[in-house]
Amino acid sequence: MFTGIIEATGKVEKLETESGNLHITVSSPISHELKIDQSISHNGVCLTVVACNAQQHTVTAIAETLRKTNLGELKVGDIVNLERCMVLNARLDGHIVQGHVDQTAKCINIVEENGSWIFQFEYEPSPQNLVVEKGSVCINGISLTAFDVLDDVFKVAIIPYTFEHTNMKYLSEESFVNIEFDIIGKYVARLREFEVKH
Repeated sequence: MFTGIIEATGKVEKLETESGNLHITVSSPISHELKIDQSISHNGVCLTVVACNAQQHTVTAIAETLRKTNLGELKVGDIVNLERCMVLNARLDGHIVQGHVDQTAKCINIVEENGSWIFQFEYEPSPQNLVVEKGSVCINGISLTAFDVLDDVFKVAIIPYTFEHTNMKYLSEESFVNIEFDIIGKYVARLREFEVKH
């Protein structure tokens, strides 16, 4: 489980395909603190460390993960957002993030506004995938607040610190991001669906 508060960014150093899996090797300032079998979020995707040393770590994404996220589009040199799983005695500064990406969303507009940036994203709506006004949404692993919410689009505001310390600064219009909808909203939607059926 994660909070959506990015610890560091990492650089993709190597990509290796094995059957339907993709081994992703990343260099980062926290790689030396990781251990094999540890969970770490890469662009919002919970992945398991399978190898590590003082400068780099390797994780493996399976075919299902590659279908639902933007990890299959990674190239050597790309920057990914990283967060280690939360500890129970720490503050929950973002919101509850599982690291289970629901789908990708497309960036359709970026506007610089008085020192901050407004990003608009378009996604495939469904009864389970809910975004509510002023609700939480996770984009590439970042806990953000949605506004100007419509059926299939929403906006988020990015402050300068987040812009500089995550891979948001590398996005452009037409970029695809990983999106995880709020777990509370998904449970509420599932409950309502169950009540309708019964």
